Amino acid sequence: MALGHFSKLISTSYMKQLPRVYLSTCRVLQVEEVNPPSNEPPIPAYQEKFDEPLKIKRARLLYQSRKRGMLENGLVLSTFAAKFLNTMEGEILDQYDRLINLPTNDWDIYYWATGVRPTPLEFNNQVMNMLKEHVKNKDRESRIRQPDLTH
Repeated sequence: MALGHFSKLISTSYMKQLPRVYLSTCRVLQVEEVNPPSNEPPIPAYQEKFDEPLKIKRARLLYQSRKRGMLENGLVLSTFAAKFLNTMEGEILDQYDRLINLPTNDWDIYYWATGVRPTPLEFNNQVMNMLKEHVKNKDRESRIRQPDLTH
């Protein structure tokens, strides 16, 4: 069905709310961004936890590494945490805490780690370099599920 015929079936006011879709000569789909007003509560701002006991901080970061809300980061960050979290201390642990908690979009972390997008200066640090190396998976480890929790 042609788009012109389709649009006649739908009210004009409804069509104005939809994103506009264009097909270029290269047949690449480009969608004009739409930012409708949100009824969702705002995401609370990250507040760094000072004087948090090391054991509790590691447990919190392990949990946050595993419960990302998207499979890709759940796998990447949970395997990274299982491999490195227990050896991290001080500033390195703080860098990891900020990395997984400051960005409001998990896809940003994924794209930075995989090199799809450049890493912003505030996150371009030792932990990000470790994460980028981890993502390369030079040892060809199986990472199709999150590692088991150890007690």
